[in-house]
Amino acid sequence: MIDPLQAMLQQVGLKTAAFPPSSRYYGIETVTLERPGSNPVSYIRRRFVPAADQFSLLQEHTVTQGERPDHIAYQYLGDPEKFWQLCDANNVVDPDELTREAGEKIRITLPQGIPGTHA
Repeated sequence: MIDPLQAMLQQVGLKTAAFPPSSRYYGIETVTLERPGSNPVSYIRRRFVPAADQFSLLQEHTVTQGERPDHIAYQYLGDPEKFWQLCDANNVVDPDELTREAGEKIRITLPQGIPGTHA
């Protein structure tokens, strides 16, 4: 489904976001590779995962048996699709790694760039 606002912005020539604000790819530039004799290939530029010390700690969450990253993201961030913010703040690439072991601590942080006390 096409977002009506995005469609309107495209009609007047304004650049639109390829991803919603909740996406880890929001704000990353989309580029097109033009090759002679081939169809153009569009892609997003590489996203560099920020260092965990760039996030201000709010609290820690202790993982219990059977928890999932999306449930924890919903509990603390209000959006299950923001599990990637937990991954970034904990230097984890695979979201399941966050909850693999009961008793592990997960850092719950402010979003990157929001000032606070670095812990």
